[in-house]
Amino acid sequence: MGRMERVRVPMSMLLVQTFTTGMMLLSKVVLSKGMFVFSLLAYRNAIGVLFVAPLAFSFEREMGRKLTYKALMWIFINAMFGVTLAMSLYYYGLKDTTAAYSSNFLNLIPIITFIIAVILGVERLRIRSSEGKIKLVGALLCVGGAVVFGVYKGKILHIWPSHQIITLQNLNNCKNTNILRGSFLLICSCFSYAFWFVTQVKLYKVYPSKYWGTVWTCFAGSLQTAILGIIMNRRKEAWRLKWDLQLLTIIYSGILNTGATFCLISWAVSQRGPTYPPMFNPLSVVFTTILESFLFGQKITIGSLLGMTMIFGGLYAFLWAKRKEILMKGKTSEGDGSVTVLPVSDKD
Repeated sequence: MGRMERVRVPMSMLLVQTFTTGMMLLSKVVLSKGMFVFSLLAYRNAIGVLFVAPLAFSFEREMGRKLTYKALMWIFINAMFGVTLAMSLYYYGLKDTTAAYSSNFLNLIPIITFIIAVILGVERLRIRSSEGKIKLVGALLCVGGAVVFGVYKGKILHIWPSHQIITLQNLNNCKNTNILRGSFLLICSCFSYAFWFVTQVKLYKVYPSKYWGTVWTCFAGSLQTAILGIIMNRRKEAWRLKWDLQLLTIIYSGILNTGATFCLISWAVSQRGPTYPPMFNPLSVVFTTILESFLFGQKITIGSLLGMTMIFGGLYAFLWAKRKEILMKGKTSEGDGSVTVLPVSDKD
């Protein structure tokens, strides 16, 4: 097994967080200018369908004929948690707060996913093993880093001259800012995302297709959000598309944050389990902080650097322990005479 083969899954999750960072910054701008959340979601997922469908026809043509009623049920549930609830709640929370503030809540997703996965029996805690203890410490360290990042400020660091492309005042030009309401919506979004990662496992068992699974999930999500959006707002202005930043945000989010991200996350969950992808969410906090500082003049402090260090340390600890668990499972299967010597993730 070569070095490149070992880093494919973590590198794919690094791409996901890069896409997420761009989405948060763009979405904050267009939402602050009044774009309707459900029209953004409906168009975004429709673009995702158009982007992934050719890949599904090219690489998984036969899976398109294997869609069952049970698979359709899990696709509907998957879209409900991952698109309709998680994304809409996050967008409304983002609208009420800022990109840097809302990105901190993504760090709650790993620990919530881990707890739910353990309760539902999808993931085992294995607290008596050294790997289980390190995983737990790593998850707590990530959450602790997020808390330090958001609460402790300290001395302001002047890393580079202030040459903003967009001023922070313009970015946060939202008269209806409500931190309390926004925080509540973001927490609810975290729980929805956690259930989405767990339902990914169920969906992949009944319908093991990363491309067709993504196509149908995006289609169901677009349909769900369009219906809810029309019920909430039937004005033509809320659904009209123009050649501006809103259209760029829809295309960017649809291709990278819906189509590509759903494929990558579905594949990563099938390789490493539901708790693996959300452990990379802290990286988007770091990326957002750096970009907001450079582009929008957001201040970087000692507290933010300390929080980033804790986040990276916790992430590394969790991934190291997860890697050891996978290798131990492979050795156990080999000792028991099982056909599968190593898990799928170590072959790809």
